[in-house]
Amino acid sequence: MSLDEIDPTVPPSGEGCADCDAVGGWWVHLRRCAVCGHVACCDTSPAQHATAHFRTSGHRYVRSFEPGEDWFWDYAARDYVDGPDLAPPVSRPAAQPSPGPAGRLPADWRELIHR
Repeated sequence: MSLDEIDPTVPPSGEGCADCDAVGGWWVHLRRCAVCGHVACCDTSPAQHATAHFRTSGHRYVRSFEPGEDWFWDYAARDYVDGPDLAPPVSRPAAQPSPGPAGRLPADWRELIHR
């Protein structure tokens, strides 16, 4: 395993899942690609965009984009790894709810998530 492909200088692509935002979707938690900065939704979310990003890009490392979390995940090894400090911001805004974003969460969201 090599962490050389992680780029600690690249900023996150936004404050929420770029793919969900493009179609008016919603997410449970957010993940940030540690290679290109793409912010996408977790596997509990209906669309699972972070895993889809790994599959299409080959970018194997993500970092949680949730406030107070600093763990990295390696999709290829299916394990947690230690990674470097990344360019700020290091999480979604604390005022943004999780699940989110505010105003897009369906009333039956708990029935729509992956467990």
